[in-house]
Amino acid sequence: MDYKKSNKVERKSLVSLSVYNCGSQKCPPSYVWGPGVRDHYLIHYIVSGKGTFCAEEQQYPLEAGDCFLARPGQKIWYRADIRDPWEYVWVGFAGADAAAIVTATDFSPEAPVLRALPYGELLREKLLAVSAAYGNTYAHSIAMTGALYSALSVLVAHSHKEDLPMGRDVVLTRRAISFIDGHYALNISVDDIAGFVGLSRSQLFRLFRDNLHTSPKQYLENYRARRACLLLQETDLPIRVISASVGIEDATYFSKLFKKAVGLSPVRYREEHTQSGT
Repeated sequence: MDYKKSNKVERKSLVSLSVYNCGSQKCPPSYVWGPGVRDHYLIHYIVSGKGTFCAEEQQYPLEAGDCFLARPGQKIWYRADIRDPWEYVWVGFAGADAAAIVTATDFSPEAPVLRALPYGELLREKLLAVSAAYGNTYAHSIAMTGALYSALSVLVAHSHKEDLPMGRDVVLTRRAISFIDGHYALNISVDDIAGFVGLSRSQLFRLFRDNLHTSPKQYLENYRARRACLLLQETDLPIRVISASVGIEDATYFSKLFKKAVGLSPVRYREEHTQSGT
């Protein structure tokens, strides 16, 4: 019997690693996703059946025990077999640690699939644990991220790569994110972040583009919006106070920024996501 259990995470509160979506599905024959592009990493482990994954025009026939990884900004599609459609579990994720962790696995841009995993059952259990921890509170975010780290640790532990030293880009990215985390409530700018990290504005842009798949300006705006989401859900503070609390003195500008990042105005978001309504 076909089924689909899909969980989309609305509150991505953690900057190091956040779950974007997770779930499991027994697909009908020829069920297809795409072609399309994700803004996050996406891992699928195939429990049973067969199907095809396509990344950058390269097709990979897959079956039970195999696993595939889609990368942010990569054009992909995947389709269930017409006679023996696959069942899989998945998790989508992003964050400052995501690229470094993926690099430590056997996945690579040239090899986006892993076949006949001897540890497949363990990986399946770990991925399902992410879904079991699903929820949209801050506590749920922590639980899901913990389960995700555990799942990814399985892939890293069984990797054939040697332990990799932390690269310069990872160090600088973490330093920039740490600065944002500690100063987002102040009137900081992209120039302030670049100065703290010791890079030019253009170098900082390339660092964020290559490691976080966004610009420093967009990352800062989205970070402030995520923090505002917490305040809107968990406090009765006026919008202008919340705006100032995330480093934006102009409440009107804050409302525009928030709606662009979240898709709802602050007032509407509060109405739909207050504790009484969740």
